[in-house]
Amino acid sequence: MVQLLGEFDCKLDAKGRLMVPSSLKRQLPNVEQEGLVINRGFEKHLVIYPKKVWEKIVEDLSKLNPYEPKTREFIRLFTRGATELVLDATGRVNLPKTLMESAGIEVNAELVLACQIDKIEVWSKKAYDSLFDKDPADFALLAAEVMGGKNRREDGE
Repeated sequence: MVQLLGEFDCKLDAKGRLMVPSSLKRQLPNVEQEGLVINRGFEKHLVIYPKKVWEKIVEDLSKLNPYEPKTREFIRLFTRGATELVLDATGRVNLPKTLMESAGIEVNAELVLACQIDKIEVWSKKAYDSLFDKDPADFALLAAEVMGGKNRREDGE
């Protein structure tokens, strides 16, 4: 299982290329061979998945009932824009322009790469910082609701 840790401040260059921080790259030892997939997030950000994690998601999606309209709509929306990323010789990836636009990310922008267990969220620094403007008491309530026995996955994954 992939376990990614950390938050990384980065900057896109004028061509929309992102240098993958060396400490993050070390957490993805086979990234050059296995690859990455980038896609839209549920909020106004992007998500980078190690290819093996993306393949598991696609496997889960393939088990859904394609005869249900909501299933087709979800799959269409979820996979829209998914793109393989390839690291160049210097450890950079080129973010797709359409995905950058959907997340409000511009060239030369300051970004935050936020590891979320088995994926990496890509946020504009301004949008990411605004996520944490809430009162810390909200976090305590959220923790109680989420970790207090509700919504636990039965399979342990």
